[in-house]
Amino acid sequence: MKLTSIKLDRETLSLAVQSDIDFEQFELFAEPFAKALDCRVVEKQWGADRHQWLLEFEGTHLQLHYEFYGDICWLSTDREDEFDVLVYLAELLKPYQI
Repeated sequence: MKLTSIKLDRETLSLAVQSDIDFEQFELFAEPFAKALDCRVVEKQWGADRHQWLLEFEGTHLQLHYEFYGDICWLSTDREDEFDVLVYLAELLKPYQI
């Protein structure tokens, strides 16, 4: 797994990543991504142009999103007090950034 960008956004409580992701084979990106973060996959949902997986990291629920048309992938949380989890996970991803 190679990431070309990692970007935290406190305002949207998200961690955006850029990589070469094939929408039709999203699991080939998402499974190693979740494993690199030591996250458990709880649920997988997808539609015509979007994937949304629910992940769990040490009791924190995170949403992994990928939108085909914008080629955008991000992790998010709904709780401000869990933003620090995204900060920690961003650090775990740094070795994968090219």
